Amino acid sequence: MFTKSIPSLFTVGNLFLGIIAIILVFNDKPDYAAMMVIIAMLLDGVDGRVARALNAQSEFGKELDSLSDVISFGVAPAFIMYVVAFQDMNSAAAWIVTAIFPICGALRLARFNVISGIPGYFVGLPIPAAGGVLATLALFQRDIHPWILLASTLALSFLMVSTVKYPNFKKLGIPKGAIWVIPCIVALAVVLGILFPNHLSKIIFVPLLLYALYGLKKNVSVPMRRLRRKRRASQLPDDTVQPKRSV
Repeated sequence: MFTKSIPSLFTVGNLFLGIIAIILVFNDKPDYAAMMVIIAMLLDGVDGRVARALNAQSEFGKELDSLSDVISFGVAPAFIMYVVAFQDMNSAAAWIVTAIFPICGALRLARFNVISGIPGYFVGLPIPAAGGVLATLALFQRDIHPWILLASTLALSFLMVSTVKYPNFKKLGIPKGAIWVIPCIVALAVVLGILFPNHLSKIIFVPLLLYALYGLKKNVSVPMRRLRRKRRASQLPDDTVQPKRSV
């Protein structure tokens, strides 16, 4: 019975860290708050793999995972960005954009739960990635204008509910005999996060941002290649027509 509950413990840990992140940012500790979101991403990434390894998948776990993700990767990152960057802006714009992000995240999760996706891909930017980008992006508030951060928040919100395809790495399984390694990895992440919250969060921002941009680039470049091929095909008959020789 306990074995079946192990994946849910990781999910609850994800939710716990999301709540702690909200508390930390309202106590003027945005660095630690962003680090909590990153560690929550790690827990979110392993709970499903642990469930598959232990053959403990359930509808309860699926719903709990979605509810936890809304808090940890929707509400918490939105509050982190609001507290560090939006409070001195126009109140209406700041409040609306802060609310839009978790709302789009909830819509993204609801669509994921009821609509079959494309094998090997997510449809729309996954909320953990979007939340990770937003939480770590907030740490650059001294270097980036608040209105750019506001626009970035809206862009991430749009990407979550878009039809842009992103690679799905969640299907990579964990051997049952290697499950004991996961608590060690989580513990190491917690220690590093506590020791280097600011630097580690900013370093992790880079691959998260590249992932968000990768899907966008891939979905833009494919139609462009198709358009170029169509143009070549339409020009091909004209190019291949041989001039008639006079007799």
